This record gives sequence, structure tokens and C-alpha cells, in this order.
Amino acid sequence: MSNFLTDHLIHRDEDFMVVHKPAGILSVPGKGDALFDSLLTRLVEIEPKTLLIHRLDRDTSGILVFALNKAAQSAISKQFQSRQTDKTYQALVVGELHGKGQINVPVVYDPARPPLHIADPDFKKPALTDWEVMEHLEIDGVAVTRVKLKPITGRSHQLRVHMQYLGHPIVGDTLYAELAHQQLMPRLCLHAEQLSFYHPKTDELMSFHCPVPF
Repeated sequence: MSNFLTDHLIHRDEDFMVVHKPAGILSVPGKGDALFDSLLTRLVEIEPKTLLIHRLDRDTSGILVFALNKAAQSAISKQFQSRQTDKTYQALVVGELHGKGQINVPVVYDPARPPLHIADPDFKKPALTDWEVMEHLEIDGVAVTRVKLKPITGRSHQLRVHMQYLGHPIVGDTLYAELAHQQLMPRLCLHAEQLSFYHPKTDELMSFHCPVPF
């Protein structure tokens, strides 16, 4: 099990560690024994001081930061809550997208179809995503676009719902893409590539990068 941390550790000091979460593993345990396995569960077995700060969807890969003491957990969590962190994702989306823009439409949980979320312009909490095209590709004859995504807010499923709302769902998305587009890749093509925040003790700006696997 300790090899797991060795293989996925990006940075560690006495206050926090930054880890590469693989696609297909929960950030935290779900309800019931079948969903007990998670990145947090595995890390606590290796380092019992591990404390949660934020999450990624099970099918999203990339950077997660975990605190190693309560003070660091509080300090870094506040930066996420007050939008002081800088986060960049990469995604492959269906179709040809051009240029760049911002999606400004609230995202809300759909209780009739769990775990789905939907874009709901009438919902009060805003959801903002900046997007920018990086390159155009083809997968099995289907046009796809690599995009850089910067979530300004951090709503559940925000990037996935926003790209669907734009008419360009993420390749491999088993919740928000059509079946044919789900099957283009064996995973959700969404990856948390970059994360920056201020060190909880020194106030130094820390920036971390995790190479995109698709």
C-alpha cells in the first residue's frame, strides 16, 4: 500500500501533501462497504494524519491536496472557499469548439436522476467556468477538441455539466455524453492539471502540475 503513495505523490512537507488521483477511484468513501475504498482511505492507512481539503469526481484524475494538521487544513480550505486558489483542468470534448469564452449558468443537483446535475439558470448560486481551445483532434473519425478549463466556482459536476450545456460534452463521460461518445475513450477525459495556493505557514505561492494522461 505504501507504494501507492510513492507512485502518486507530487509534493509533501510537514503541513500538506499533493497527490495525483487516478481516474476511477473515489476521493472519499461513499456509503456502504462497496464504496469504502477511496484515495482518502488509502492515504490514511499510510499516513494517519491525512485530512481532507477538497475532492475530485471519481472519474476525474489529477491533483488533490490533503492537509497533515488541522491548522493547514483550515488555512488551505479557506483559500478554496474564498476562490484564492488557481485551478486548471484539461478535457477532450466532443465536436469542434473554437476560441475561448466563459460559461455563466448555475449547476444544481437533480434529485429525480441521482447523481446527475443540471444547468438551471434560475438557481441562485452562480457557477462560472472559463474555457479555451488548445487543439483539434480526431478519435475513431470523430472530431474532438482539447480544451483548457478554469472553474471560477467549484460546484459538483460543474465542468461536466457546463461542457454539456455548451453542446460539447466531455469524451468518455458516462453521465453527460451520448453512448457513442462515452465509448470513444475508456475513461472520462477530464484531468486536474494545475493547482496553485498559498502555503499555510509561509504564505509563499505554491504551484503544482500533474501531466495530462490523455
